Amino acid sequence: MAGSVAGVAAISVTGVTASAQAPDSTTRGAMPADPATVAMVRQWNGECVACHTEQALLFPPKAGMDLDRLADALMDPFAFNQSQHGGMACKTFHGKGFQDYPHDKQAGDAILGCSECHAKEAFRIQSQLDRSVHARNLSDRFSCTSCHDPHVDRVARDLADARQVVAQDNGKCLECHNSDERFAELGVSLPEARTRPDIDTIHEWLPNTQRHWQAVRCIECHTPASTHSTIAVNHQILDAEQAERNCTVCHSRDSSLNLRLYRWQTEREASELGFLNSAILGDSYVIGATRNVYLDQLAYWLVGLLLAALALHGGLRIIGALVRKRKGS
Repeated sequence: MAGSVAGVAAISVTGVTASAQAPDSTTRGAMPADPATVAMVRQWNGECVACHTEQALLFPPKAGMDLDRLADALMDPFAFNQSQHGGMACKTFHGKGFQDYPHDKQAGDAILGCSECHAKEAFRIQSQLDRSVHARNLSDRFSCTSCHDPHVDRVARDLADARQVVAQDNGKCLECHNSDERFAELGVSLPEARTRPDIDTIHEWLPNTQRHWQAVRCIECHTPASTHSTIAVNHQILDAEQAERNCTVCHSRDSSLNLRLYRWQTEREASELGFLNSAILGDSYVIGATRNVYLDQLAYWLVGLLLAALALHGGLRIIGALVRKRKGS
């Protein structure tokens, strides 16, 4: 599926005249730590934000701006600053064509793809994505940015509350699967015309569906477990026939949620707090998956002591009966 891992890596820039110093490798990739670089990136991004917000539509910072085009390239500065790419330079990712205003007409051709910085992950994800239901049905119409908004998204390990992870990730799925307009827009390339199936109806086998969607992600059931330590989610999206329907996968003492939704918290909390599922215990109640290793050990000792006491009691009664029988004879 050529080009499926390509996508926009930072916000579109309509900004003002570029700073004298051009973006370089220090503003690309990991978040900069050097204070001078951080200040420089903030200055550059401030130039971009000056145009690419709703405020600019009301009070255009430049004369003669195409406000219709600008309306399609707006972003939320607060959400962007909180996102995974918030500390990176817009101009670095969007290329030289966006450094000056007005922008070059062909500037969009130079935008860096996701794989420019995420090459290792993209190589592994591509093979997974090629086997997904999205790849089979949508082909090249489906890309990284079909699900991932680089100006908003945050990685799960940086979100302290699992409910925020659920809301963010399920929002990606529902954006298409709970919208007739979006589903129809992508569905034009399907082998045969299809209307969007009602999401409640096709999940009616699942008890308390709304509660499930608030507590766990769609991908818990619609993707295989990830086999790569650096990739939290397998990108092979499974169709309805292949999706997980075994309730005990989550509702058991070895709940798969520990390896999926709560994977970033499980290892630390197990060693520090003694809980094998402390994250689940703190955020929600999953029947069959709520336990503490110390309470487990205490229960084992209590059961063992009870059996030992019963054995001792039974043994003493047998000995007492034998002694009484001998005295009677």
